Amino acid sequence: MSNESIALSGAGATRRPLLDKVCGWLSKLLCVAMLIGLQSTSLAGQSHVAEPALNLGDTSFLDAPALPGFVLEQIADGTRAGRIVDASGNTIPGAGAVNSLSGLTHFAWIAHKGIFGAWYGAEIVVAAADVDATASGQAGGIGNLTISPFLLQWPTLHLFHIPIDQRADLDFDFPPGHFSRSNPVTLTNDNFTIHPYYDITAHPTKRIETSWRVHYLWNSTDHAPPFTSGAESTQAGQAIHFNATVGYNIYKGLWVGPNAYFLSQITDGKVNGVALPNSPERVAAIGPGMVYNYKKWFYWANEYQEFGAEDRATGHKLVLRLTKVW
Repeated sequence: MSNESIALSGAGATRRPLLDKVCGWLSKLLCVAMLIGLQSTSLAGQSHVAEPALNLGDTSFLDAPALPGFVLEQIADGTRAGRIVDASGNTIPGAGAVNSLSGLTHFAWIAHKGIFGAWYGAEIVVAAADVDATASGQAGGIGNLTISPFLLQWPTLHLFHIPIDQRADLDFDFPPGHFSRSNPVTLTNDNFTIHPYYDITAHPTKRIETSWRVHYLWNSTDHAPPFTSGAESTQAGQAIHFNATVGYNIYKGLWVGPNAYFLSQITDGKVNGVALPNSPERVAAIGPGMVYNYKKWFYWANEYQEFGAEDRATGHKLVLRLTKVW
């Protein structure tokens, strides 16, 4: 993949000692953090069936541009969820905090051949995580495997002189084959998800970008939930969620600006086939972020403060991401 595989302004920036030091520092930081993770955990009992781990803020600025070739990236998440809230947004007494670290390894390929006016491709994501839910337990290891057998990447088009990049992807999440029913805190479950998304980046001006990645989530039934649930089967509700940014190109390949995400469960979860009414999972978050591009390398850093949470753990999140294209 060429250095234009992700269409960033300033991709051919000249070498500068200070920027080289920044790149080296970010690379070392990401390498240290690369094997650690995040997982949504059901801690509020059977009044709610928790959604699985999702892309909440893991992707951000300049998200949609790409050309045929390959991309390899490492995403590191650190989350401090200081409280767990119920369906009314009230803190659940005695629920404790949830601390998590995760690492996602992502590999994608886009062919030079096209269909429906777009290049097609595929991707795979492998997750590793460590979750400490204090009194409720701890879990660590390999999380679900994400596979997309089919993605479409459209070439840049211009609408009213505004460059627009788009991508559509059909993701499937599968458990890696091992999970424990004896631990109430688990990284995987006995089910799979279907998780398509649509991604768009627009440049209203040369120095301004806005990116939106919109997901839909469907969960199959888990026929082996943790023993502590007392249930024979559970099924998390359907949901929609999105990541959004507005970035400003302040210098060469450096973009900064606000980044945000939002999750909303749109159908009731089920326990033993019976719907749990009034148990929506919801959260929003916003914070500062940046991306820096030097030749074929891209470095992201994003911070989020969550608010408006219902039926989930909530707190702060930091995402570091390193990408290589060729």
